[in-house]
Parts: sequence; C-alpha cells; structure tokens
Amino acid sequence: MNAAARRSGPRFSPRGRWSQVHASDVREQLRSSFSRWGLPGRFRVDNGAPWGSRGDWPSELALWLIGLGVEMTWNTPNRPQENGVVERSQGTADRWCEPWTCDSPEELQARLERMDRIQREVYPYRGRLSRLACHPGLAHSGRPYAPESEASLWDWGRVAAHLSGRVAIRRVNPNGMVSIYNRGRYVGKVHRGKEVYVTFDPETNEWVFSDPSGRELRHKPADEISPERIIALDVVDRRW
Repeated sequence: MNAAARRSGPRFSPRGRWSQVHASDVREQLRSSFSRWGLPGRFRVDNGAPWGSRGDWPSELALWLIGLGVEMTWNTPNRPQENGVVERSQGTADRWCEPWTCDSPEELQARLERMDRIQREVYPYRGRLSRLACHPGLAHSGRPYAPESEASLWDWGRVAAHLSGRVAIRRVNPNGMVSIYNRGRYVGKVHRGKEVYVTFDPETNEWVFSDPSGRELRHKPADEISPERIIALDVVDRRW
C-alpha cells in the first residue's frame, strides 16, 4: 500500500476500545509476558476494569494474581500521579507510535514492541548506558513462570489471607440486601438504610456482616470465593 493510500484509507483507532477487553484476554497476555519476563513481585494498577471492584473487594483477575504471589497495589481513585512513571511511559508510547495512523491492531503492536525495545535497550538512560545496561534485572524477574506449571504456583492461602485483611462498607437496600461481587446477600430488613461492615472469614469461607460498633449481624456463605471460581474468572455474577 502506498503512502497516499495509507493516508486516505480507514484507520484503526484504539481509543475507547479498551473497555471491551475481557479479563480472560488480559490474563492470556499476562501469561505470555510472565513466560518471557518472569513473575513480577508487585502490580500497581488503577481502579478501572478489569482491576477495580468498587475499591474494596479485589477483582477476580486481581485475585488470580494474588494467588500467584503477586502483590497488588491500587492507586487512589482519580490520582494517576501515583503511577506517574507508567503514565509518562504511555504518553511517550502515544507520541512515538502514533496509534491513530495504524491500520490494524497488529501494526500497532509491532510499533509498541519496537518502541519498548528502543526505550529499554538502546535509548540513553544514564550517560550512554541504556536502562537494561544499568538494570540487568529487567531481563527477568528471577521468578520463573510457565503456564503448564501455574497450578503448582497458585496458592489459595495467599488469597484467603489477603481477603481476610479487608473491610468493605455496604448500605443495606430496602429489601434488606447488600451486593458483593454483584451477588445479593441478605442482611435483614431491620437493617435497611444502614451501613454495615463486611469482612471475609477464611476459616468458614463466609461473609461476616457487622454494625459500626462491631456487633456481628449475620454470616453468609461466600460461595463465589473458591480456588476453582477464581481460576475460572467466575467470581462476579454477570447476570445482574
């Protein structure tokens, strides 16, 4: 295709499409990255899909990562400066790759990979040295990963410990219900309109509902929280 045709032809515009990416697609890309670079020690993420979950209970994709031993850190909502290095990197990628001139996702991917390689291995970082030369650990995290060995790496205990350290606040609706992972849980009509505190009991695998004074109001099975459902990315009820 000549230059004139490229300028006048249809454009691939990625803007606004990221909301259509499913957690399962993101996970497959993560698995590919982990196979190449090793498991990271920590992820810093924002609160949008597929990472966020009302700022309290981790999304199913985050729970899968926690099970692999990846520590999760969420930015404060509406505070992108907390992840300033990544935000600047995305701005650089946008300027260098000019995604609005790409004709396909494949072309954009190729440009991004080339830009990433230049930034990491060629572009001067300190003096005449690249980032990779200054930080050889960038080549691999030192934590090997392979999709076929994922079952032996994934640990339910990490997930249970993480969830047990969280507290969420819910307001009881007129029917006496609150929502957890889009699943209704009955607290009692006598508590409607009130705020309740929700915790996870890893010993009984239950949601525990308490009032602001700490008095327990009700326990409900946390059926959606299990190794099988997390690995299947089937924690959230999408029928609502």
